[in-house]
Amino acid sequence: MNAFTVYPAIDVREGRVVRLAQGDYRRETTYGHDPLETARAYAAQGARWLHLVDLDAARAGGYTLAPLLDQIRDTTGLEVQTGGGVRCRADVVRILEAGASRVVVGSLAIQQPDRVLEWIAEFGAARITVALDARQDAQGQWRLPVHGWTETAEATLDGLALRYAEGGLVHLLSTDIERDGMLSGPNGELYAYLRAIAPGLQVQASGGVRELADVAEARRQGCAGIVLGRALLEARLALPEALAC
Repeated sequence: MNAFTVYPAIDVREGRVVRLAQGDYRRETTYGHDPLETARAYAAQGARWLHLVDLDAARAGGYTLAPLLDQIRDTTGLEVQTGGGVRCRADVVRILEAGASRVVVGSLAIQQPDRVLEWIAEFGAARITVALDARQDAQGQWRLPVHGWTETAEATLDGLALRYAEGGLVHLLSTDIERDGMLSGPNGELYAYLRAIAPGLQVQASGGVRELADVAEARRQGCAGIVLGRALLEARLALPEALAC
């Protein structure tokens, strides 16, 4: 069994810890006003990694969480993968210099894959996580929304996943947007599909996690990790138990 990583997630909007239902900015729930305190709590429960998202930047561009990232690394020792609004090489450099272990690239990875493949070659495959968050259309095709999931790109999930795998990508994060924040369980078919078309990628499951069995199932399917959001914030799932899984 390959190593499996649990990523507690902190989504930040206007300085608050929030969750969006299905990526809809109008359907926001606030869970706290101190992201640093939340990160410290996760570290105290045994987390090694944190998934940190700048929701303001995801829609508008311009990553804003560098000061928070610096505090998290200094006070918790957590390894952090983080993104939101990454639009240029300078953003990648700034986030890495602020202490990120990996930079998560979403919209730009969909719209300008050649540029992101250059970053993978320059900074190393260990430092970039590509986020291909998807929504299945009426024909069963996995489409790729961008800009905080507010617009849909022409590219498809299968085409880009294969292209990145051939280009040296290691870490792929994929969220079934319809399940994100809904506590309906992860989409196992999505991750089996990704594993089939690009078996060399280390896939991180995300979206819909509700209980410990979901974590165990993602590992059984061969995912390299899983992102936990609402289920942790609402204490539906105990982080130490997920880490032990």
